[in-house]
Amino acid sequence: MTQELTTSLPTEPVRPSKGPGWWRDAVIYQVYVRSFADSDGDGIGDLRGVRERLPHLAGLGVDAVWLTPFYASPQADGGYDVADYRTVDPLFGTLGDADDLVRTAHELGLKVIVDVVPNHSSDQHPWFREALAEGPGGAARTRYHFRGGRGAHGELPPNDWESVFGGPAWTRTTDPDGTPGEWYLHLFAPEQPDLNWDSPEVRAEFDSVLRFWLDLGVDGFRIDVAHGMVKAAGLPDIGRTEQAKLIGSQVLPFFDQDGVHEIHRSWRRLLDSYPGDRIGVAEAWAPTSERLALYVRPDELHQAFNFQFLKCPWDAAAMREVIDESLAATGSVGAPTTWVLSNHDVVRHTTRYADGGPERGLARARAAALLTLALPGSCYLYQGEELGLPEVTDLPDELRQDPAFFRTSPDGEDGQNGQDGFRDGCRVPLPWTRSGESYGFGPGGSWLPQPDAWSGLSVEAQTGDPGSTLELYRGALALRRELPGLGDGPMSWLKAPAGVLALSRPGLVCTLNTLGEEVELPVPGRALLSSAPVSYGAGTVRIPPDSCAWWAI
Repeated sequence: MTQELTTSLPTEPVRPSKGPGWWRDAVIYQVYVRSFADSDGDGIGDLRGVRERLPHLAGLGVDAVWLTPFYASPQADGGYDVADYRTVDPLFGTLGDADDLVRTAHELGLKVIVDVVPNHSSDQHPWFREALAEGPGGAARTRYHFRGGRGAHGELPPNDWESVFGGPAWTRTTDPDGTPGEWYLHLFAPEQPDLNWDSPEVRAEFDSVLRFWLDLGVDGFRIDVAHGMVKAAGLPDIGRTEQAKLIGSQVLPFFDQDGVHEIHRSWRRLLDSYPGDRIGVAEAWAPTSERLALYVRPDELHQAFNFQFLKCPWDAAAMREVIDESLAATGSVGAPTTWVLSNHDVVRHTTRYADGGPERGLARARAAALLTLALPGSCYLYQGEELGLPEVTDLPDELRQDPAFFRTSPDGEDGQNGQDGFRDGCRVPLPWTRSGESYGFGPGGSWLPQPDAWSGLSVEAQTGDPGSTLELYRGALALRRELPGLGDGPMSWLKAPAGVLALSRPGLVCTLNTLGEEVELPVPGRALLSSAPVSYGAGTVRIPPDSCAWWAI
């Protein structure tokens, strides 16, 4: 017989939030604010739109929401160029809207995590404008990395560092008298000058910024470029090009320097001074799981994104190796592991897994979701993955806004050697309804065009369909909350054929078939949920290709 396994969800979305240590097994949903929901019809998502859609997240079954930057910004890099860390950009609403959002989320049992961007500010930040106006030697310049250039007339950058977005990591200034001046460091866009964390003013300012948002009631911070604030003494050359490809594979003089850990320890003390288990989450690229674990030692941050898992190919042996390494590394310091498949900076995993076509990509994405939610620790979901959204790969060049796109040619022949510049494809606004100009995203259009096929992938179209990806996520998250063996806790591997992963949690077995063909196994237990219909023989179960199933034991 063939059986489609689903789980119904209670209609009441409001439920008590988790207590102490909530973050150790929390499911945290990333909201890319400008693409989630638009309340005022300008085509750009905003805080009121997020607040109005919070019941969707509560009903989905997540524990917390992480909001990308909504601070005052010229938007040179989607808000990650901050001009005022204590003000909401009018594009996204007001400080009152932020306060309302936090309060409503708490009423729904949801925690709220906000981004903080400490590696760099906007070039429109008052500090940087003051530094430019003051000129060389001024005290305001000590808050950033200003240096004289090399060459006979200072015409060459101070070192060979490259921007992650492509091109040199240095831009030359013009002095107040109009003559060529010093250079300033920007590891990302020129509009994002790097702050100098050797400056006591910088450290004091960010302590104040954190307190401002903690006092408003947020439950924690996702720390952007948490590995980047400290640079090696003397800013030494690296000696090779294509430096962006080295990120996450080795320690660089501008990334993953040991000095960042003292900053995170001081922030942990600040977070611990507030009631309610406020947390810090590191966006840190480290060359090994062991170095990543340094960010989550008992006196540092609570979580760090597990990019090794995100980058893992669709291969059972590789997945098992990454899972084992991740659990061993974080376990050595008593921290939970995090699991993430997509975010606003990478190609959606539905498309990354689609080497056999879009249907196969979706099948693998559904299976990967069940695997991820069965693993010990905390999970991060990127908005729209619960709908099975693919990457949008055919956006017109004139509509793109990723700053890396304008610094690096698609053929890679311009010598810029940065990111590929195609991050807009995972940032297309969400479809909420089957029809309408923007499929319910807002009363107007959307800042990036949505594919016509997204009508059938909308929240409205998938709700109530037992075979939909949305109902699969709802069912899995409901079970994760109900079953005590899921979330934080022990895990062991079970014997399985090549290409199959079978893991045991208290009361549950998870089986993942990464092969392109059906596999037959002894029935592991009572069927709970599967990403594709399974069929049974005499004491055996046939697991479809590229699928995953949960079993009660």
